[in-house]
Amino acid sequence: MYTNPQSKSSQSDGPFNGVGQAFLRALRSQLHPRMIFALFLPVIVTLVLGSILIWLGWSPLTEWLSDSLTESSVPGMVDPVIGTAGFLVLKAWMIPIIAVIILLPLAGIVGLAVAAVWIMPMVLAHLSRHNYPDVKPRGRHAFLISVWNAVWVSIVFMTGWLVTLPLWLIPPLGMILSVFWWTFAFSRMMRIDAVADHASSEERKSLLQDRNIGFWSIGLICALLNLLPPAWVFLPVFSGLVFAHFGLEALRQKRDLSVTTEPALIESYTKE
Repeated sequence: MYTNPQSKSSQSDGPFNGVGQAFLRALRSQLHPRMIFALFLPVIVTLVLGSILIWLGWSPLTEWLSDSLTESSVPGMVDPVIGTAGFLVLKAWMIPIIAVIILLPLAGIVGLAVAAVWIMPMVLAHLSRHNYPDVKPRGRHAFLISVWNAVWVSIVFMTGWLVTLPLWLIPPLGMILSVFWWTFAFSRMMRIDAVADHASSEERKSLLQDRNIGFWSIGLICALLNLLPPAWVFLPVFSGLVFAHFGLEALRQKRDLSVTTEPALIESYTKE
């Protein structure tokens, strides 16, 4: 059922306005049977891809990590402290953890990309019918835009994750880098898909600029939730719902504002 926009709770002022509203609306939308069903595809893709990566890549990756660690300067630094036997125990404990830190996010970003490209159209169709029937689609080539965006964001994420992985040896940076890269992934991937189908090219550029802080704030919150493993089940779809609610509400208000200001401008020119 269509729900009235409730202009009193608009996002019109302030970069963070509308973020909380988007999460509340997304929570209600997520409870719809269609959106519950949508949860399964990204989870299945992530599990299948993760299994394939572990099956094909676990042995080569752990062997390469073991050789690299042995040939590095680490043994010389730790041997005087814990001895050779202690280093072997440390290596046997560290290698699997490092391999998981490498492989698991790769499967996760692919699951997010699948949600962005294939699940987001289902999300937008659902929200357009139930929440935003007055926001008419004006976008062009939305699928191609979505695919290209998912590809480049995934490549940058995977490259950045691997390049900055050595910094995880500095304890605070592990969590900080994880939150940073997942904030980048959520915000850069989902915000385009949230508005590409409904906003024209000019509207999309304007929205991404005007609501940039709001989109990044949503990405940060999703990245923090991503630190909790149970959230991996629902985040690909739930994050799409949040971004879609935020983007479509912002687009609705932008169009409403243009409708109310244009007659006033015409009237002022006429009087002159």
